Amino acid sequence: MEGKQNNLPNGNAKEKIDQVEHMMINTISETMDLYGVTPSVGRLYATMYFKHEPITLDEMKDALGMSKPSMSTSVRKLQEINIVQKVWQKGSRKDSFIAEKNFFNYFTQFYGMKWEREVSMYLASLKKAQALLKEVIEDSETDEASREKAELDYQQLADAMVYYRWLDKLTKLTKSGEIFDYIPIDDADEV
Repeated sequence: MEGKQNNLPNGNAKEKIDQVEHMMINTISETMDLYGVTPSVGRLYATMYFKHEPITLDEMKDALGMSKPSMSTSVRKLQEINIVQKVWQKGSRKDSFIAEKNFFNYFTQFYGMKWEREVSMYLASLKKAQALLKEVIEDSETDEASREKAELDYQQLADAMVYYRWLDKLTKLTKSGEIFDYIPIDDADEV
């Protein structure tokens, strides 16, 4: 039967694929703290990442050995940060989910949302703080030590404003995808 191809999986190949997936699932789950999720929720995402079709809560539960309520909570957390989406599957009454596979999409959504929140909160507080400090600085009854402290604080906040204006620009570039005009996505074969 020379020349005939065998379509059965090569045991060695399957072992290597399993080894790669296991290694990457561990790595992804350990680095997900950057996105505000625990290693167990990260493990769920990483497991879903290597599924090439939507997966139900029951299938996730079986794959990870977690309880269904814990699995449901974990999926909701991943949906909140836009890394997992619910999808409709014809003929199935169960909810199915799929992991975001494009890290660039996830990057723009996640960091755009987080940075936008940070900029908004900081700038609102900064404007109020500077207004109060300006009152202290301009009040003729303010003692010299308090005026100097207020002036130092005011300047420090003005310096921080430079950063937050820059971050606001970066946020807009990131959310719009224009960031990739400045830092192109390369199809790099080298890691």
